[in-house]
Amino acid sequence: MLKELRIKNLAIIDDLTIRFEAGLNVLTGETGAGKSIIVDALGLALGERAQTDMIKTGKEDASVEAFFEISDHPLLKEMGIISEDGIILRRNISAAGKSRAYINDTIVNIQSLSDIGRALVDMHGQHEHQSLLSADNQRTLLDFYGKLQDKRIEVETLFHEVQSLRKELSELKTNIKERAHRTDLLSFQINEIDSASLKPGEKEALEEERLILSNLNRLNELTETAYSVLYESEGACIEKLSSVISKLREMSSIDPSINETLSLLASAMPLLEDASVSLRGCKAKYDLNPHRLENIEERLENIKKLEKKYGDSIDAILRYRDEAERELISLGQTDEKTEIVENHLAEKERKLLDTAAQLSEKRKKTAEEISRAVGKILKELAFEKAEFRVDIKPFPLSSSGIDAVEFLFSANPGEQLKPLSKVASGGELSRIMLALKNILADVDGIPVLIFDEVDAGIGGRTADSVGMKLKKLAKTHQVICITHLPQIASIADFHIMTEKFQKKDRTYVKVKELSEDERKTEIARMLSGKITDVSLRHAGELLERNV
Repeated sequence: MLKELRIKNLAIIDDLTIRFEAGLNVLTGETGAGKSIIVDALGLALGERAQTDMIKTGKEDASVEAFFEISDHPLLKEMGIISEDGIILRRNISAAGKSRAYINDTIVNIQSLSDIGRALVDMHGQHEHQSLLSADNQRTLLDFYGKLQDKRIEVETLFHEVQSLRKELSELKTNIKERAHRTDLLSFQINEIDSASLKPGEKEALEEERLILSNLNRLNELTETAYSVLYESEGACIEKLSSVISKLREMSSIDPSINETLSLLASAMPLLEDASVSLRGCKAKYDLNPHRLENIEERLENIKKLEKKYGDSIDAILRYRDEAERELISLGQTDEKTEIVENHLAEKERKLLDTAAQLSEKRKKTAEEISRAVGKILKELAFEKAEFRVDIKPFPLSSSGIDAVEFLFSANPGEQLKPLSKVASGGELSRIMLALKNILADVDGIPVLIFDEVDAGIGGRTADSVGMKLKKLAKTHQVICITHLPQIASIADFHIMTEKFQKKDRTYVKVKELSEDERKTEIARMLSGKITDVSLRHAGELLERNV
């Protein structure tokens, strides 16, 4: 509930703190005593538009602070604001035109303040904060009354699933040309790489062979010379070594100590013979096809072109080829996926339309119930000839279903039923909301209700009926009512009176919590405009009747 409201430097209010209690709170006072300023101040704390001319003359800024005895509100959890000890909404306005909003000393934007304000307080009367005029809120009230929230959530969930599938399908179909182009490109690239028949390590082997072929004449010349010196020419190495070994064998017969040297030279002979055989093989190796170098150059050039396109090595090219093949397979599965999404979407759309139709039928039945119930209560609230109807018309499918819900009202016989926003005055709107709140008391989650001028244009038995309806609401909500009717004031759980006074040519407002005797005096004033023995006796009777 709203526990306390503090106002500083607003209009004719200097510094005012107002306390509220549970149940039915009434605010009374002479016309012009500041009751509307208090309501306006609360509106600022709830996120309504601020104007610099609201600041008290001679002051640089104004502030309003409202303390609600409510903890762990889900909206504040979403905002990351701790509210274990209650909620404090604060609004500062400067003469420079700047406005700042705070929730529990955390600075927030006005939208956030307004969001939490709408969740905490419903204000009805001649003010902008009137949720009843919103078509969305009217539909929400209807769903609350009919206990249709689960069905509405089901529609909303299906609607978002359908939207998501439509988006996915659109993307799949929109990209069909891009996919075709990509498929052609990948197929060409894979074929180009496959046609090259690349092998790991091939480039290095070719480059080595190219180096040899580029120096073939020199290699042949060197091989020929080396082979000749080693084996073939007169006085070749092997021939001379053979001669040396022969002489050492002759020496060893005379001096055995030379055997070690002989053994070393003898062991070298097989090595030289193997080397000569190897050189003879090189001669055959370097005697290659003269066109081989041309073929190698062409092959290396093809590899180079592929490297520029797909990677800096044969390994990188082959990896690219494998990745391209995987992507190509994935693209080939897109048509299959498109068909799956289309079938899933069709199924979800059928289910959405069926569920929305079910919700619509339940809403129509609920609308008839609300229309009858509100119409009955309105007759008790001085609307003897008024008509009220909840109108439901087809509406393009949305997350809320297929219904446009609108509350229609006609205050006088013969007048066409029209939307509330076009025909209902502030006082009428308050009484209509009073009727709605009475039938919605068990399902309405907004804890604080404020009725401003709910008693406009009524009196007598109707005033008693309005009072009883407010009292009934006060059992499930905190109700704050600005009233001029003694019948309503007499049934309050907590009575506050505003007074305006002058001091040193300045006007001020003060608020007083009334005791039982003071309540009697105030109600007497409300009965006759002045306090007399008769009005006091009548006030006492009213208070005793409502004990």
